[in-house]
Amino acid sequence: MKNTFGNAVKVTLFGESHGDAIGAVIDGLTPGIEIDYEFIDRQLNRRRSKTQVCTQRVEKDDYRIISGVFDGHTTGTPLCIVIPNRDTKSSDYQLFSSVARPGHADYTANCKYHGYQDYRGGGHFSGRITVALVAAGAIIQSALEKKGVYVGTHIKKCADVCDRDFENYVEDIKSLHVAQFSILDENSKEKMLSKTTEIKANGDSVGGIMQTAIYGVPAGLGEPWFDSLESMLSHAMFSIPAVKGVEFGIGFGCANMKGSEMNDEFYVSGENILTKSNNNGGINGGISNGMPIVFNCAVKPTSSIPRKQKTVNFIDKYDTEIEISGRHDSTIIPRACVVAETLSAIVIADLLIGRYGTDYLL
Repeated sequence: MKNTFGNAVKVTLFGESHGDAIGAVIDGLTPGIEIDYEFIDRQLNRRRSKTQVCTQRVEKDDYRIISGVFDGHTTGTPLCIVIPNRDTKSSDYQLFSSVARPGHADYTANCKYHGYQDYRGGGHFSGRITVALVAAGAIIQSALEKKGVYVGTHIKKCADVCDRDFENYVEDIKSLHVAQFSILDENSKEKMLSKTTEIKANGDSVGGIMQTAIYGVPAGLGEPWFDSLESMLSHAMFSIPAVKGVEFGIGFGCANMKGSEMNDEFYVSGENILTKSNNNGGINGGISNGMPIVFNCAVKPTSSIPRKQKTVNFIDKYDTEIEISGRHDSTIIPRACVVAETLSAIVIADLLIGRYGTDYLL
């Protein structure tokens, strides 16, 4: 049962959506990192439901760091964050102990845990668990920024409405960290919300694309094969509920290009080696080349929709129908962006500390 990610820096998740609490343990952190509580609070606030298209479950996320911090700095020993669950309505979920919601993990969880899983609110499979990732990642992310490494994620596309791509990376990333809605062009917000609200009114949901940029990563990070920079980031991204696809740089678009169009030509700028384009997303041979790392994640439409759907009772083995009620997002992408962002920070810190040593983030 693997709930731990990382090599030099390890993050372990625990808890269930409707249990007493959720949380994370981070091991391998550099001692002496100053805890930026304001940044943690801002990141957690970005993940909360704040629009009419998101769940009406509202948690304060009043986290406690119960180990690994002393006098406002990391000690280097395991850091444990605990976040209580308060706004739960478990009665909404009793049916799903035996009836599978299409698109959800009810059936597969039963297969894996032999019926002993906590099914309330999706249990350990719930997006609620990502709150702990955001809190843990925020500690790492603020430390990375002091080393000149910036990580940001925005909604590239939702309900067929597109946001602009990253342009001035540092400024754009900083703007996302204080935004209530993760977009770069403010004009996109109302269009996205309007279309998503219309889809919600028709009893349906919508997916989208998140775009992440990591700026300031030195060249030479990553491994050529199984721990390539792409594979480590992809591993983390596919751990986010609802992510079904990841592409780096031009991604699947390269299938329609010629080599002369795809190749990123190099040039010298002062002491730096740069590329004229960034079709490879800042990575060659599984290793960072010093350009901004850019990748997209495809997010599927929210599975819980108030429409009658065909399913099964997987305990008594018969066909049935289901119509889901309760408090659900009509799209999760506005709240998923900060999760992709902080998980990316965890991956980059893990690789940097693995290469340069435990004290890298001082």
